[in-house]
Amino acid sequence: MMEALHVIAVWLHVLAVAVWLGGSVFLALVLVPATRRPEYRGMAAPLISWTGTRFSRISWACFGVLLLTGLFNVFYHAFEEGDGWAGPFEGQFWQGEFGRTLAVKLVLVAVIFAGSALHDFAIGPHATALWQADPRSAQAARLRRQAGYIGRLNLLLALVVVALGVVLSRH
Repeated sequence: MMEALHVIAVWLHVLAVAVWLGGSVFLALVLVPATRRPEYRGMAAPLISWTGTRFSRISWACFGVLLLTGLFNVFYHAFEEGDGWAGPFEGQFWQGEFGRTLAVKLVLVAVIFAGSALHDFAIGPHATALWQADPRSAQAARLRRQAGYIGRLNLLLALVVVALGVVLSRH
């Protein structure tokens, strides 16, 4: 029974990463560059606003799935290693290669969550509102650049997190 739950949890974890990461790549490499083309500039602000709001909801749903399945996977690993369900609460769990790798992954995930919250709930909406009110606003342009930097940093960190996840799956 636990083995089946573990398979489902890993599948959901990978699916949530694929949806979030795939959407992030699409936004960064397809949608945003498309809105910079002269023929699409007039619709860029409302398109970015709608797409960003929609993707934000999907992203946070994925983050919730990742959090729940990640917790399950950590406890499952501890149980399988003979540490029992209390393993992750004990210092010894974090001393080995698995624990150290997991700790780095979790720190990067926390940075991604914080960056996403800043992007999705503060900078992004403010930049979009200013951009829609005045497409030539210098403040909107500055905030849009900041949002872009955060998005690209999160994307790069996510790629590192995926690599760490692969390393962890080998233990």
